[in-house]
Amino acid sequence: MQRMAVREIRVVPDPVLRTKCDEILKVDARVESLVRDLIDTVDDEGRAGLAANQIGVSLRAFSWHIDGEIGYILNPQIVELSDETQDGEEGCLSVPDLWYPTVRAQYARVSGIDLAGDVVSVEGEGLMARCLQHECDHLDGKLYLDRLTKAERVKAMRELRQRL
Repeated sequence: MQRMAVREIRVVPDPVLRTKCDEILKVDARVESLVRDLIDTVDDEGRAGLAANQIGVSLRAFSWHIDGEIGYILNPQIVELSDETQDGEEGCLSVPDLWYPTVRAQYARVSGIDLAGDVVSVEGEGLMARCLQHECDHLDGKLYLDRLTKAERVKAMRELRQRL
């Protein structure tokens, strides 16, 4: 794929971040361009994952950059989560400079399609599992802040309001 563009990241309170993304019904030039932009935009230091709505496109697609691996998936759905959990600091490009402890499954597996329309599965533990869950949340119009404990959420929202 040729290099396309590093796109601007949408930040709260942009309404696109709270909108459930549409399923991709046809892989066409527009979707191929979106995937190139997602890959180019996630390929930056400190970026682990990027959902399409974070660059203003309300379609079910995301990219990741974990442990040197860059990839993407279209129409992802979480199909498996472990009972074992992890509780670590989580942040978000769309909620800059806010990190809060967020409970996630230790293992996650998502299923979707690639640009050829073939069914693919992506799985991982630790950071990859956190990324898969975080990006699927984005595609459903949710932010990691929604998963915080009540006390942490109040604190995070106060901090966020002070920055806006």
